[in-house]
Amino acid sequence: MTRILLVEDHEEIWDFLSRRLQRRGYEVILAHDGQDGVDKTKVAAPDIVLLDMNLPVLDGWTAARTIRADPSIPRIPIIALTAHAMSGDREKTLAAGCDDYHAKPVDFSRLLGQIEALLPAATEQAAT
Repeated sequence: MTRILLVEDHEEIWDFLSRRLQRRGYEVILAHDGQDGVDKTKVAAPDIVLLDMNLPVLDGWTAARTIRADPSIPRIPIIALTAHAMSGDREKTLAAGCDDYHAKPVDFSRLLGQIEALLPAATEQAAT
């Protein structure tokens, strides 16, 4: 079963996303701040990370850079979830180490497509 780490501090969003992802057969692990997200990435070995950028304790940009810099964490796809939809915000998330970007409000069908597009890369990396 594909494991998704959802790092999100707003209950309405993590509740909505986790329920819909679980109905589609994904196992969802929740983290509610950036540091918890980094820690759970190390321990839970998710297949993909959905990472809010505006988080308490450690923001999403710092969390993504921390995950990418840690040699003990294998290369896991990260999709940035953010209300920041200004010019340059997508590039900022990619520069922090995210593989894709999804502006809020969440378009669930589009997000599913992004997840599925990145999962073959995760499966390939795990096999090497």
